[in-house]
Amino acid sequence: MHKVAIVILNWNGAKMLRRFLPSVLTGSKGEGVEIYVADNASTDESCEVVGKEFPTVHLIRLDQNYGFAEGYNKALECVEAEYVMLLNSDVEVSEDWLKPLTEYMDAHPEVVACQPKILSWREKNQFEYAGAAGGFIDKYGYPFCRGRIFEEVEEDHGQYDSVIPVFWATGAALMIRLDVYRKVGGLDGRFFAHMEEIDLCWRLHSRGYQIVCLPESIVYHVGGATLKKENPRKTFLNFRNNLLMLYKNLPQGELGSVMRIRKILDYMAACFFLLKGDRANFHAVLQARKEYTAIRSQFEADREKNLQKSVCKDVTGRYKFSILWQAKVRGKRTYAELIKR
Repeated sequence: MHKVAIVILNWNGAKMLRRFLPSVLTGSKGEGVEIYVADNASTDESCEVVGKEFPTVHLIRLDQNYGFAEGYNKALECVEAEYVMLLNSDVEVSEDWLKPLTEYMDAHPEVVACQPKILSWREKNQFEYAGAAGGFIDKYGYPFCRGRIFEEVEEDHGQYDSVIPVFWATGAALMIRLDVYRKVGGLDGRFFAHMEEIDLCWRLHSRGYQIVCLPESIVYHVGGATLKKENPRKTFLNFRNNLLMLYKNLPQGELGSVMRIRKILDYMAACFFLLKGDRANFHAVLQARKEYTAIRSQFEADREKNLQKSVCKDVTGRYKFSILWQAKVRGKRTYAELIKR
């Protein structure tokens, strides 16, 4: 069994593989480290690129495009390792980036998942939107990070270089113990993409596990390589999956009140898009709520199972305030300002 399996999920990303896979190969050298590319039935030359240009990389050919969540579930059925690193195809890694992660995990068996510090590939002195220096959520399920609150992305001055427990680790570079990943059911394939790693991390927390960000390890993420920001499909998946995540994981005493407030906030978001003249995203939010209502019953068993297995009511990194109120009304622009409230 390998020590670490780096698994890169790919779909029609031949150019990304050529650009970023070399850094993964040179920066991830070490005993017991193996690199895999799991291909989601690409129609470009991705598989040929891996086979001809990167012969030491293991290629897992999936028979169809399963999306991000189920794609990783299918890929990890083909892998045996103590730790797996789920790594986006548009990530450039630094030298020996795995060492701080594996050493910390080895020394802290109570920690089952972690992430490095995520900086922007385009602006290497700035945090990257998807993950930054560790993720959290507010009372109503809105995610934010050390280094990023809504659209406010900070420059990295070492202000978040401490190792801290976080609520969620980004799926762009998520290291997790493979046995625990399988034990809790992995990513929810029905999400397809977006919010699936936060849902997984919530399940881990509720079962008593810990997740941390280790800023000593640094990677650089392009971000938005598959679906650009404010793409209606991305808006739909984010809103729908966020509601499903809340339904699956919220304690019974909070479910009704939180979902009532979320309904109001979602329709406010839809109106905001409409006022901007963005009818596509307006309809995406409405469609997300409609589909959530239509398929919610399919997740009842998951909710019951999660509540039964929960050993922790107040999970680390789920704040009781509204990040919308704190950021948009009170003007809290950074995580440091937010925690001084």
